[in-house]
Amino acid sequence: MTEKTFLPQIDFVPATAEDYEEVMSISGGIYNGTDYLPFRYHAWLKDPKRRMFLAKCEGKVVGFESFLLVDDETTAVLEALRVAPWMRGYGVAGVIQTFCLDTLRSDHPKVKRVRLTRAENPPAALLTKYKVINSKAVVPILLPAGQLESTLKLLESRVKNLEKSQNLSLLEQEEVLKFFEESKIREDLLPGGLLVQGWLPLTTCRSNLDILLQRKIVWMYSHPGDSSASSSKDTTSCGGPNAYLEGFLSLSTPPFPVPLAERIHRLDIDLFGNDPSCAKVHILQQVKIRVPALPAGSGIICVLYADETLRTELDQLREGLTPFPIVREQMILEMEI
Repeated sequence: MTEKTFLPQIDFVPATAEDYEEVMSISGGIYNGTDYLPFRYHAWLKDPKRRMFLAKCEGKVVGFESFLLVDDETTAVLEALRVAPWMRGYGVAGVIQTFCLDTLRSDHPKVKRVRLTRAENPPAALLTKYKVINSKAVVPILLPAGQLESTLKLLESRVKNLEKSQNLSLLEQEEVLKFFEESKIREDLLPGGLLVQGWLPLTTCRSNLDILLQRKIVWMYSHPGDSSASSSKDTTSCGGPNAYLEGFLSLSTPPFPVPLAERIHRLDIDLFGNDPSCAKVHILQQVKIRVPALPAGSGIICVLYADETLRTELDQLREGLTPFPIVREQMILEMEI
């Protein structure tokens, strides 16, 4: 889209609980009806590490942005950028980004870098400022209300090596902290050293893990085989040719309601590792853990984030199910300030 030449006066104010409806009014259709902001807005307001801003033009909300201080408050993650439909093409997004950077420099001088996530094909202007440090395939699976049980059975029939689920561990809080103390695990499983959960890209420093440990995440890990496994024909914990080298990790947060339809919930599952058999076992087990907590008659849009090498296998897993396009790629960008 060609940027329009006339940019009206934009003013910035902190977002409040009273602004919720107006922010939602400019957010219609985002992520094809699976927007996370309606569910998280009020909780975000209570987070002391987060700041939320409104962009206003002639008294009306025309934009929204927030940032979260992470990495021991040396990095800010920008989240939930919104521009009102009638203001798109005027350069409002750029003005909002500039305001956030100016605010960080003046109010949070410890912050040395900014990180954000975007879908595929981000604006060229963004790529002149930020470098892409990682990307993952995004694969949504729709489990419709009324067909949840039958769809789960279909998925289960497509998952091989289900007996290998006995190799899975659900990590408790202290186990999570110990898990990320091992640098070899970080190198093997986390490209660029980043743990991306629900579009939030974090390093694994203790303060960031504390943020995640407050989110009721299910941490699931497939243990790699021991060193003697390399001499055996069955060298994996989940069935891939070299899975014993690194193991496999998945994270999911509780399903949350989305604007798409009543009793439709979104479940994000972040996958770390490149073994397709492990990936499928983790997906199935994560969904099975989350389904019992859903209100009766609910459906799930399960959004998977995985290494690009797993896309073909995950597409086969959902073959024949109702298509539900959101985005194809999750990109992580970073800039020094």
